[in-house]
Amino acid sequence: MQVDLRDHFEKIISLTDEEFDFVFSHFSLVEFKKNQYVFKKGDKVQHAYFVVSGLLKLVYMDDSANEHIISFAMEDWWESDFYALFTQSKASMYLQCLEDSQLLSLSLESYQFLCEEMPKLQSFFLQKSNLGFIGSQQRILSLLTTNAKERYEQLINQYPALLQRVSKTQLATYLGVSRETLSRIYS
Repeated sequence: MQVDLRDHFEKIISLTDEEFDFVFSHFSLVEFKKNQYVFKKGDKVQHAYFVVSGLLKLVYMDDSANEHIISFAMEDWWESDFYALFTQSKASMYLQCLEDSQLLSLSLESYQFLCEEMPKLQSFFLQKSNLGFIGSQQRILSLLTTNAKERYEQLINQYPALLQRVSKTQLATYLGVSRETLSRIYS
């Protein structure tokens, strides 16, 4: 797990052994079973999570109890309700494990401390945030401007491994289509 996190950081910044040990000391390993929640709507969100192994979904449930999958998070990804984390408000979404998962948890306090102590970590997190923002904008544009088949093709081209790990029902929810529509596209 240390190797996974270090490799992740070193795709963007270089760290000495001492620097990495210092950074890693601020993370905690947390493990969850399939279907377990990392947090639920209304919980206080105090951590961002780096996925070492497993698969999670971040979901918003509307007032009519319709589930909207905001994102999937698999190995080498970060996930949280970032609005709730950075504003120290309650979660508006829930994060659920779709597989047994190992996560490295980083508290907001540790995140802020590391960014203050190590400017290159601040640069790393800024680049990750920018990439996340770009990804979110692309997803919104895709939902607004493409049809179901095009969104499905974009997803399988971008994340082919996801198809083997996520049910068709969850894929349909993520793509914003019915299960029946996805079955027509998928066949």
